[in-house]
Amino acid sequence: MPTSPDMTTASESGLLETLQHSVAVFARRAEQTRLGGVGQVRNSMDRAAYLLLNRLDSEGPMGVKALAASMGIDSSTVTRQVAPLVDTGLVKRTSHPEDGRAVVLRLSPRGEARLAEVRASRRELMAELTADWTPEDREAFTELLGRFNGALLRRQAGQHGAAPREAATQDGAAPEGA
Repeated sequence: MPTSPDMTTASESGLLETLQHSVAVFARRAEQTRLGGVGQVRNSMDRAAYLLLNRLDSEGPMGVKALAASMGIDSSTVTRQVAPLVDTGLVKRTSHPEDGRAVVLRLSPRGEARLAEVRASRRELMAELTADWTPEDREAFTELLGRFNGALLRRQAGQHGAAPREAATQDGAAPEGA
């Protein structure tokens, strides 16, 4: 099996060219729709907010540093991305129970409701987009996309040090600054 671009066959090269183009188109279309779901625009949410809310929902309340580490981004990025979530009441800042000087971020009841609404809308969109797929096709695509995201995560971790505690199936994306 070829291990570098120089060792690919013409057929593999063409396939890789098609793959990279398809990934680029997918990224553009996903960002354009923000995978907002179906129905009203109010069900959309930007990627950074969605990933942060998902992380707080799945791992529970945590400090900025822990949240940044778990997502593979720096603390200043988390601070910047969390600010509007706090301002809109989706995330609450509270004092750490053991160290009152430390701040802990947690989903508010409003944040939990909003996240549930967006998740439901996105599930509906995924059902619509794959309506003519077999359950096996959906499962295979999910598996392959998870593997692809995992490869991106491992590549980024290799370039930037230790891998974050992020599972490809948890939020479906390699860590990003936005």
